[in-house]
Amino acid sequence: MDKDRKNTTLPDDDPTGADRKQDHIQLAFESQVAAGLVDPRFYYEPLLAAHPATGSWPAIPFLGKTMRVPLWVSSMTGGTEKAHRINHNLARACREFGMGMGLGSCRPLLYSDERLVDFAVRDLIGDEQLLFANLGIAQLEQLIEQQALWRITAMIEKLRADGLIIHVNPLQEWLQPEGDRFRQPPLTTIKIVLETLPQLPVIVKEVGQGMGRESLRQLLQLPLAAIDFAANGGTNFAKLELLRSTPEAYLVYESLANVGHRAEEMVLLTNALLAELGNQVQCRQLIISGGVQTFLDGYYLTEKVHLPSIYGQASAFLRYAQDDYETLRTYVAAQVRGLELARAFLTVKED
Repeated sequence: MDKDRKNTTLPDDDPTGADRKQDHIQLAFESQVAAGLVDPRFYYEPLLAAHPATGSWPAIPFLGKTMRVPLWVSSMTGGTEKAHRINHNLARACREFGMGMGLGSCRPLLYSDERLVDFAVRDLIGDEQLLFANLGIAQLEQLIEQQALWRITAMIEKLRADGLIIHVNPLQEWLQPEGDRFRQPPLTTIKIVLETLPQLPVIVKEVGQGMGRESLRQLLQLPLAAIDFAANGGTNFAKLELLRSTPEAYLVYESLANVGHRAEEMVLLTNALLAELGNQVQCRQLIISGGVQTFLDGYYLTEKVHLPSIYGQASAFLRYAQDDYETLRTYVAAQVRGLELARAFLTVKED
């Protein structure tokens, strides 16, 4: 019996072990964590969960539909040949992974269907995923003056969209060589749209500067579907337009293009305003965007804020959506898996 046991060999259950250990030896010094590089936002709890299954993020009720992950494709582009491929790739990813999508500025569709093909992604994204059209304050001002807000309804119907994003961009328009000039405060325009089209779900966003306390205070008290931060830290459209301008304009306005509010600051402002306003708050959903570079940023910010929220990205998606779909798909899949891991093993530290 002992002899048989001595001569019995078990199968090698770790055939790559030797190579892996050699890698560990070679890479040990390169993987040292320098002082101060540990992410201070989280408690890491390695004992309390198993590795999460793919697709384990719980369903999220948001803007009247159900999302499978808390990820929003922030408004980017439209009206060009390249935009056609980008929007169609993004819509496919939204359908596959259960994300929501905001289209780029739909201004070309108000008076013509020539570029409709760039924006018409409902069949690709599917009826179950959120799809919002997008117009700027300047266009809405013009429609109000023309008594033509019906054009918004017509555009929404053409796109089969779930609602409208209003982007508020005074600095971008001021610094844009071809920019429009607002003739009334954007808040006035937003209120007219809400009163005239009360059944239309509306999101209000900035375009890369974010918003301060008083702007957030006013928006939280309106019957909006959501507020999209579009905070400072991501693509800065004011700076983008300044780069298109003259050297003289750049010299004068460069500092102005850098003002704004980071997403984490806006989360803290929002939490304080919620406590202050109480039952005066009507808008109770948020899209946290602007400088959200990784799934850890998104997880942290959505856990930190005191309203139901998802997070949005623009340039990160844009980088991978310009070519073949598989490149974009690989990126999104990795982000979703990262979120699932964060939910399993990380908790956000309290202030």
